[in-house]
Amino acid sequence: MSNLAKHIVWQEKRVTRQDRYRLNNHRSCLIWFTGLSGAGKTTLATALEKELYEYGIRSYVLDGDNLRHGLNSNLGFSPEDRKENIRRIGEVSKLFVDAGLFALTAMISPYREDRQLVRERFAKHEFIEVYVKCPLEVCEKRDPKGLYKKARKGEIQHFTGISAPYEEPLHPEIIVESDKQTLEQSVQQVIQYLRENHYLDDWQQS
Repeated sequence: MSNLAKHIVWQEKRVTRQDRYRLNNHRSCLIWFTGLSGAGKTTLATALEKELYEYGIRSYVLDGDNLRHGLNSNLGFSPEDRKENIRRIGEVSKLFVDAGLFALTAMISPYREDRQLVRERFAKHEFIEVYVKCPLEVCEKRDPKGLYKKARKGEIQHFTGISAPYEEPLHPEIIVESDKQTLEQSVQQVIQYLRENHYLDDWQQS
C-alpha cells in the first residue's frame, strides 16, 4: 500500500447490497471466462448474457478487448502488464457485483496466480470460473482475428499459446469444451450450474 493509500478511507453507502438484491430480485456474482484466444469466451459470454436477460437477470459483459480500448489502453501484453490488466478488471468486476449485477468477464487471463488473486477478492459464492477449453490447433484453425498467423510470423510478441504460456485452471467451477459442443449446449451448461446452485432463484427464497 502506498503512503497516499493509507490516508484513503472506504466510503460506506446508504444503499446496501441486500437493498440491490431486493430491487433486482436476484443475487450477484462474477462469472470469469478464461481460455485461449479463439476458444469462444466472448461468444459464450454474450450468448449467456442474452439468456440471463430472458431470465430477468441484470448482467453485463466485460470483454478483455473492449476494456483495452479504454480502461486498460496503456497496457501491453508482457507478464507484468497482463497481471495489471487482470487486477484492474477484477476490481471493476467487484464493483459490478457490489452493484447487484452478474458480471461476465471474457479474457484469456493466462496465469493461475492472477486468476486466484481475483478470486480471493470475492466471497466464495460470488466467483465462478468457467474454463472454455479448446485445443490450440482448433483455435488456430478458427483464428477469427488473424492473430495466430501474425504470432507465428513473429509480428505479435507474448502471444498466449505461441510465445507465451497458458496455465489451465486446476479446479474451475465449470469446464466448457467448445470444440465438442454447440454454443447452445455451452450456454445451457452454465445455466444448469447457476440453477443448481440457486443463483437464478428469488434471493429471499434461496
